[in-house]
Amino acid sequence: EVSRGDVQTCTWWRAPVIWEGMFDAALYDQTHAKEGSSVALTVFAVGRYLDAYLETFLTSAECHFMLALPVTYYVFTDAPEKVPQVALGPRRSLKVIRVPKHSRWQDVSMMRMKAISDAIESDIRHRCTHVFCLDVDQEFTGRFGPEALGESVALLHAYYYNLPKWLFTYDHNPGSRAHMDTGDFYYHAAVFGGSWRSVKALTESCYQGITEDKRNGVEARWHDESHLNKYFWLHKPSRVLSPEYCWDRQIGDRKAIRVARLQWAPKHYNTLRQA
Repeated sequence: EVSRGDVQTCTWWRAPVIWEGMFDAALYDQTHAKEGSSVALTVFAVGRYLDAYLETFLTSAECHFMLALPVTYYVFTDAPEKVPQVALGPRRSLKVIRVPKHSRWQDVSMMRMKAISDAIESDIRHRCTHVFCLDVDQEFTGRFGPEALGESVALLHAYYYNLPKWLFTYDHNPGSRAHMDTGDFYYHAAVFGGSWRSVKALTESCYQGITEDKRNGVEARWHDESHLNKYFWLHKPSRVLSPEYCWDRQIGDRKAIRVARLQWAPKHYNTLRQA
């Protein structure tokens, strides 16, 4: 591993922060292939999000995501018959899991924690060593390889990684299970992962927090993302991904970003989030 002087490359608890220029890509590919690593990629495509984003997400993943390893896509959707037929490379497969449609996008975003946990228990743990959970409204635009794999993987939010801590939008409501006064970083729920065991623990914990909040008539500020930040504060990730792994073209300051590996698709919330 080499280092970079312009960005933080290590957390105070000694977890690497992965940036371009810090790793030998071929070495990671060989090592994980030798170790027999395999990856489940979960994505939710519910309501209009399926039509708007899923095909681009999958076709771009086929060009850039974990190309050295076996990958199984787990597409969670309320409309299995509308999942596009995408040409998959060797050792790559796709499974469709039906989920109920919720009228509020917040409920969709929170329900995914339980759905992922259930899928890990019933299927993923028997066929994959690692799991990555991604939002569908994104497009792969550069290598997203085994250098991103670890026991427990969090992503620095592209809008916050350069900001002072007091601007981080943690949930400050003491009545919520996601409540935090401070933290280490602000993590983005659009990308998280790890071994199947650690992702199962994370999704179960977040789902329990969400359920308890619901019983108490509380909703965390940023829904499942608030609970994810609380979880990673209490259980430090072993690997942290730089914003290269989920970048937004709208951000002006991109000095540190040499490669955008995954990018936010243009958002059309006003039409997409109608029931």
